[in-house]
Order: sequence, then structure tokens, then C-alpha cells
Amino acid sequence: MASQTQAIVVLKPGEGAGVQTVPLPKLREGWVLVDVKAIALNPSDWKKIDYGAADLGSRVGCDYAGVVREVGPQVSNFKKGDRIGAFVHGADRTNHDNGAFAGVIVAKTAIQFHIPDNISFEEAATLGVALVTVGQSLYKTLQLPLPTAPAEKPFPILIYAASTAVGMYGIQFAKASGLKVIATCSPHNFEKIRALGADVVFDYSSPSCAADIKAYTNNQLRYSWDCMATGGDICAKAMSDQEKSYYTTINSLTMKSMIAMRKGNPKMQAPQSTMGYDAFGDPYMFLGKTVPAKPDEMQYATKFIEISRSLLEKGVVKPISISVNQTGGGLEGALRGLDELRAGRVSGSKLVYTL
Repeated sequence: MASQTQAIVVLKPGEGAGVQTVPLPKLREGWVLVDVKAIALNPSDWKKIDYGAADLGSRVGCDYAGVVREVGPQVSNFKKGDRIGAFVHGADRTNHDNGAFAGVIVAKTAIQFHIPDNISFEEAATLGVALVTVGQSLYKTLQLPLPTAPAEKPFPILIYAASTAVGMYGIQFAKASGLKVIATCSPHNFEKIRALGADVVFDYSSPSCAADIKAYTNNQLRYSWDCMATGGDICAKAMSDQEKSYYTTINSLTMKSMIAMRKGNPKMQAPQSTMGYDAFGDPYMFLGKTVPAKPDEMQYATKFIEISRSLLEKGVVKPISISVNQTGGGLEGALRGLDELRAGRVSGSKLVYTL
């Protein structure tokens, strides 16, 4: 068996990332080695590179799909040859071997899934970060009814930045939970967002966006999910100012932004945020500080991924729009794809690359 693989790694400061030959990652207890077939890009991939949040030599990337190459000790839920996908901690400062953008990777089985037969490798590569984030945000944090026990009476939820990958999956899960989905995005994505199940869509750039949502919901909107951490003001002002309301986002919040949101809507409870990396149940570095392990996050992610797999298998949740090898195939194509994300030229679809 070959002892090396190609991977996108962080280069010295100022040089970004590049494709290099690296040793195969070490197999650990509870983990598997995977031959990667497809990868998908997330904004966090380039941000970790550009914002100095990764070390020299760290392997980049979170989303992937592939085939189990070798099984580590204490693994009973996967075997060699299984189709596997989900999420790994790209550009991890605690272990530089972690990262999805490589020919062979290592993955913690607790939060991976068996790819359903009706889902291709390219489609499966879009699921990992999105499923974990939807589970953390809509269900663990906001405590919305799960699709396995949907709401008896529909109530509204606002999904801000709904044309992001997590937003597009979130719409489908929220509808499966029996909710009424109010979405925001750019007008050119309105039809795509409606087709995914959104009941109504608003232009987030409109000066009256928050007021329009508040009027539409008769001041009864109590839940909002901000998929970019940029919509706090709109979400706060759109939600009910008569009943307790709840906001969460997918990134850390500053005290200044939290105070501003509470001023915008005193009925809004303390704004909350989620971090996908918590789902690994291991300590990690973020903003120069060590984040302690959160075993409860991993336990929830394991449960939610299995629920998600069933919904995908049944076609209740469908893969989102993808663009395969848009900037060329393989890892070199993926590097160019990161430039597309940096420039803000990707909207309403997910960039996927085959290896």
C-alpha cells in the first residue's frame, strides 16, 4: 500500500495553500482511512487559510465522500469498501493530519454516515458540514420539533441567507418538521429557494426586509436562524416583540452584536451560536484559544446524522444544486474554486470536485 498521498496544505504565511505530497494520515482508534472520491468547498476552508487560523502544513477541507480503505480499532459501524461521507476537521491545529482535501484521509466514524444508494459521491460531498450544522442549529439549539415528530400545528421560522448550502438543506429539514419557512436571499435565487420548499422569500438587501417579514407573520415570528452571522439586525427586528423569541447563527458572536440585537428587540432571548467543530467531541483551537471537548455535541450529531440518512434515503431531503469541477478537476481545480468563494462568485449552489 502506498505510504503517501496528495493533499491541499497550508503554506507559509502569505502564500496561501497548495497541493503537496504528504504521508498517509495515521489511523486511530474509532477512525477509518478513506479513499476520497469527491470533495466540496465551504467558506471556512479559505477563511482558515487567509485569516491565519491554520498552521503551516495543516491539511485543508471539511466536506468529502469516498470509500473506506482501512478500519481502525474499535470500529464496528463501518467496514472496508463501504461508501462513506460527512465531515472532518480541516486545518485542525491539534492534528495536522486532519483535512478532507486529499486522496486519502482519516475520519472519525462517530459522525460519518453510510452514503445511501440513491446519492452519488458528488452529492454526498455536500452533506457533512450542512447536516451537522442543521442539527446543531435548528434542533439542538432552537429545540424545534424533529422531522421524526413534526409540529402538529405549523409555526414560522426565518432562515436568513437561505441560498447558502446549509440554508438550502435547512429549508428542507424545517419543512419536514412541519414548519412554515420564511427565507431571505438575493432575488436571483428566489425561485430556487421556493422550489426547495420555502413558503415565502424576502430580499435581504431591501431596507424594509425586517418590517415586511414582521408584517407577514403578524408579529408572531419567534425563531430565526442566521446562516451567515450577518443578519442579526434583520432577524431581531423581524421577530416578535410581544413574545419570547430565539435567534441562533453558525459562527461566534461579539458582545457588541449581541447587545445591539437585544436593543433591536428586547423580547429576543440571549443570541446563541453554534460551531460545527464541536461535533467531533474533541478539544480544538479557535481564535487562539483551546475549546474544550463537548461530548454531548458529538452524541447529538451521531443521532442526527442517522435521522438525516433516513430522510435522504426516502427522498424527503434531496441533495442541493451542485457545480462539479467548475474550475477544473482534482485538487488543483479545488484550489481555484477557493478563489471563486473568496471573490463571492458562488451563490445558490455548491462547488464540488472529483478526485
